[in-house]
Amino acid sequence: MRAIAALAALTAAPVAVALIAVPAQAATASAACPAPTRAELEGTDADEPAKGAKALRGVRVRHVPEGFTYGTLTASKRGGVTEYGYVWSDNRDTTDLAHRSLWVRVVCWPQASRLAQLRKLPVELGRFTGDPRTVKLGGRQVLRQEGDGALGHGRYVGWVERKGVVVTVMAGRPLVPELADIVRGIKL
Repeated sequence: MRAIAALAALTAAPVAVALIAVPAQAATASAACPAPTRAELEGTDADEPAKGAKALRGVRVRHVPEGFTYGTLTASKRGGVTEYGYVWSDNRDTTDLAHRSLWVRVVCWPQASRLAQLRKLPVELGRFTGDPRTVKLGGRQVLRQEGDGALGHGRYVGWVERKGVVVTVMAGRPLVPELADIVRGIKL
């Protein structure tokens, strides 16, 4: 009888360890990169007024400038890459150089590990093209380029927060002087 009890205990131990380890690994994997929920992937309406520092679940934007009228959650998933962001904006036309906009996005891209890789960021909007420069901004090494027509007027930056997690920020021209504070204040 003792042999059967000992065998049962040995057989159950790996199962118990597996049951404990799997949820822990799942929690670690999901914590590695903030990702949108299924509902967020399906789309949302604009927020009026715009949400504040906690607009993105799992991402804190500690410096959100004033003057935004509305905000919109952006989320997509394709080809093993998940994008999750929020756009703060005012009511001016996007061609107006006084238009205030801020786009903070997290890209879950498992291959990301070095800043130079951002030149090949597999996204449809917000690629680093032309001649982006590596600079220190808000205490981080970032890839920086001037905004173009697709992104709007202003400055676009990005960095690898940790392996597999990229953060990008597009600040409209009126917000460029605050870009270092915005970048410094982003916490995942």
